[in-house]
Amino acid sequence: MIGDSVLPFNLKDYLASKQTLVERRLGDLLARETHAPANLIEAMRYSLLAPGKRLRPALVFMAEQAAGGTDEQALPAACAVEIIHTYSLIHDDLPAMDDDDLRRGMPTCHKKFGEALAILAGDALLTLAFQVLAEHYPARTTAACCLALAQGSGAAGMVGGQVDDLAWERPDQPRTLDALEHIHQHKTGTLFRACLKLGVHAAQGERPDGADRTLLDRLDTYGRCFGLVFQITDDLIDVEGNADDSGKRVGKDAARGKLTYPGLLGSDESRARAKALTQEAIDAVTPLGVAGEPLVHLMQFVLARDR
Repeated sequence: MIGDSVLPFNLKDYLASKQTLVERRLGDLLARETHAPANLIEAMRYSLLAPGKRLRPALVFMAEQAAGGTDEQALPAACAVEIIHTYSLIHDDLPAMDDDDLRRGMPTCHKKFGEALAILAGDALLTLAFQVLAEHYPARTTAACCLALAQGSGAAGMVGGQVDDLAWERPDQPRTLDALEHIHQHKTGTLFRACLKLGVHAAQGERPDGADRTLLDRLDTYGRCFGLVFQITDDLIDVEGNADDSGKRVGKDAARGKLTYPGLLGSDESRARAKALTQEAIDAVTPLGVAGEPLVHLMQFVLARDR
């Protein structure tokens, strides 16, 4: 097990402190875009600063801590991944995609501002993420972070997973565990894994010998498991939750014929799969000692979440 800290680790306080850091910086970043159309910035701000768990930035900070860095080093990367995540939500909610009208307990961006401005707000956020990295890191760190984020969010990552997810609404697609996990390793998992890489590169990107490969491998195993557990719990919330608690419309996946963990395995087996993956993730970071403790607590939190 993880070694004892001087003080007990409090995940709620940790997440709250990192959320405050990130949201303050995100607001500052948007305030600097003084030459952009006001309605575009309003739509970007509406979605980017909507209430959220900020799990992806938290992963960046936790990886940075494991790599011996500082929060100030991790902050631009943490903001960049949250910006990418928000862009993906705006586009995912569009009528041509998941056609959602509620996100984070609020009307979705296209419901508030119209489809055209929502699409453009997503486009602007996507490009802003890479601008943030380029403006705040030295060249080697910028290159490593941009590569990791592009790989995690692009055609072979998140966007490719979204394409596969849409395809699996058709009845002629194979409905197997391998197919399901292929989708979610890409749609959600690759961005989680990118968060962990970004945290390490933010802390170690300028080292002559580069980032610690063993640490990157451990965190990648953790990220792979984290992404699948996150998706399993998300699927269970869609089946068993309610809109007031989850902040988004529930029951939509079954209605659209999507391939989900409860639909394929049933709720009990889905939970068992999530528990096994949680243990695999914890085993991967246990050798990090106290530096890996936040990752353990976050993994347990995601397993138990109901929203």
